[in-house]
Amino acid sequence: MSGAGNGFPVPDERQLDLERLDLERLARLRAQLVAHDCAAGLFYDPTNIRYATGTSNMQVYGLHNPCRYVFVPAEGPTVLFDFAGCAHLSAGRSAVGEVRPAVSWYHFIVGERVAEKAALWAEEIAELMARHGGGERRLAVDRLDPAGLRALEARGIAVADGQEVANQARKIKTPQEVLAVRAAVDGCETAIGRMAAALAPGITEQALWSHLHQANIELGGEWIETRLLTSGPRTNPWYQECSGRVIEAGDIVAFDTDLIGLHGYSADLSRTWVAGERPAGDAQRRLYAAAFEQVTRNIPLFRPGVSFGEIAARAQRPPERYRGLPGAALAHGIGLCNEYPLIVDPSAWEAGGVEGRVEAGMVFCVEAFAGEPGGREGVKLEQQILVTETGPELLSARLDETLL
Repeated sequence: MSGAGNGFPVPDERQLDLERLDLERLARLRAQLVAHDCAAGLFYDPTNIRYATGTSNMQVYGLHNPCRYVFVPAEGPTVLFDFAGCAHLSAGRSAVGEVRPAVSWYHFIVGERVAEKAALWAEEIAELMARHGGGERRLAVDRLDPAGLRALEARGIAVADGQEVANQARKIKTPQEVLAVRAAVDGCETAIGRMAAALAPGITEQALWSHLHQANIELGGEWIETRLLTSGPRTNPWYQECSGRVIEAGDIVAFDTDLIGLHGYSADLSRTWVAGERPAGDAQRRLYAAAFEQVTRNIPLFRPGVSFGEIAARAQRPPERYRGLPGAALAHGIGLCNEYPLIVDPSAWEAGGVEGRVEAGMVFCVEAFAGEPGGREGVKLEQQILVTETGPELLSARLDETLL
């Protein structure tokens, strides 16, 4: 971390090697293509495109308009299909072998010509499979509308689940990714500091939330995926979105950053404060203590070799009176966004639990929500950790203990 003129730290990125970052990620993705018996992958999700190529272009637009994609053979050069006129954006990226204009066949662009354009698109993909697939016809695809699936299958291509391939590649962070994650978390902490400085009775939730956005963009971050900042009675139940409510003295203010920051990496931290100079009330302190204890006691469970089921079974949970509301999962993976795996609360394990094991190099967010059904307020806390060979390392700042 290096000092900033405004009194808040800014990320120190001097050690990050972007070429290594790109090539190490691509190598992991290719290894998973081989492991899943796929000759190549075709990725539309902007986060998967970034993972494969290191490139970024209209990321949020691309989340709902399939305007760019990348063909990644298990062996051979990647082919990035980018938005028309954007080939220059990937100049010099070592993970990009070739750039071509994307063939768009989504309805917004082509109207009633979807089937026609999808056929042209599929012909190009089939040609690449014939050239680089070594005779294999199995292609991993992360997102695909029905017309595209039909067009590929008509050309003898077997489509496999590309999102699983990408998830398995992305779950272990490379050394350069760890540096990028640290930079993103540092940037997020800076933004949180600016929010804390701006918090005063009379500010609206939305005005306070805007400080997070402004700082993220200023520091080189990208976007924020949710609008989870609430105050007073709007903190309970959780998952209400930010509003124009005026924050009053003594209100709890709780938020979840869900921030896509530097280098496209996510920092997902939750904090809860009390507005103004008024001391926290007894009920507020009990809520905070319950969430604090859950997060801090669960972090040490994340050690290499421990199964997700073991974590759920051994996890600290809120007191019984705070269990009647839908709340946060115990933990989830994180990288370019919230990622696999999701470790659910023990009460949801039978219906939604997914088994696996913690490995060194995984990054998790460990979280908790404490709120009583019918109660006035709730507390949300969340910390980001890196799993090392010797156990978890806290990436985010220590939680405030003044409310305990």
